[in-house]
Amino acid sequence: MTVEEITRKLEMDSRNANYTERNIPPVFQIHKDARVLIIGQAPGRKVEESLIPFHDKSGQKLMEWMGISEEIFYSSKVAIVPMDFYYPGKGKTGDLPPRKFIAEEYHPEILAMMPEIRLTILIGQYAMKHYLTTAMKQNLTETVRNFESYLPKYFPIVHPSPLNFRWQRKNSWFEEQVIPVLQRVIQEVI
Repeated sequence: MTVEEITRKLEMDSRNANYTERNIPPVFQIHKDARVLIIGQAPGRKVEESLIPFHDKSGQKLMEWMGISEEIFYSSKVAIVPMDFYYPGKGKTGDLPPRKFIAEEYHPEILAMMPEIRLTILIGQYAMKHYLTTAMKQNLTETVRNFESYLPKYFPIVHPSPLNFRWQRKNSWFEEQVIPVLQRVIQEVI
């Protein structure tokens, strides 16, 4: 399967008709030679407008955490495959969750297109629950704290959203202990 074929399949899926009718394509970054895969939640409103994954403040923070430039982030070395390829809309306390069928039905085909992946960064609870399943600790914080137990395949991290500042302030160990390891692993993989 090619990127064009998977894109067309997504656009033809009746569950995505609302987006296709508004000329909004699925938002992801797939490269057959990618070595790092980022699996996040879903594009936000700003990303839906730009159609560039993580083209917002969250993306700037993520690049900082990864220790890479924008040039590398948007190169063939990095793939970005969110849990949903479309902005799911606003909920009562933030964005709605990603629709489950995207990861369940489309991720396997897409991941098969990228045989060179050496590290998958799981961002946030939705990605962790889907990919770590029963290996996930009792909550997101404990899963991130125990990141080393998922290496070398997965590296779970908290979402880099500016709205997550309380969690980051409360858990200073994340930037002190986890980020340096993330940067080192990424440099080794890339």
